[in-house]
Amino acid sequence: MNIAGITQELGLRRLTPEISCGDARPIAGAYASDLLSDVLVHAPENGVLITSQVHMNVVAVAAHSELAAVIFTLGREPEESVRTKATEERIALFVTDETTFDVAGQLYALGLKGSHA
Repeated sequence: MNIAGITQELGLRRLTPEISCGDARPIAGAYASDLLSDVLVHAPENGVLITSQVHMNVVAVAAHSELAAVIFTLGREPEESVRTKATEERIALFVTDETTFDVAGQLYALGLKGSHA
């Protein structure tokens, strides 16, 4: 599975259209959490974070963890400064009205697994 496939299958809205070069690269897995210290320890490199948190620390954690993308759930969108920082860090941001639980289930059904770190 890659970002382009995930975007299409889940009907995600892209918040960082400037980032498209990584759409075809394989995604290593996914991690769902709002506890960012947990994400730092367990999220898979080149993976996707699923969260309802929309503040700047999400991008910092995603960059440090070398994540490919963040999916914001419950229709929550970050401020422009967060989007700008994600673009600088080359982290694709998406939003969906679905719950974190439902997005995790949909990704699992598509064959994306979680981390066992």
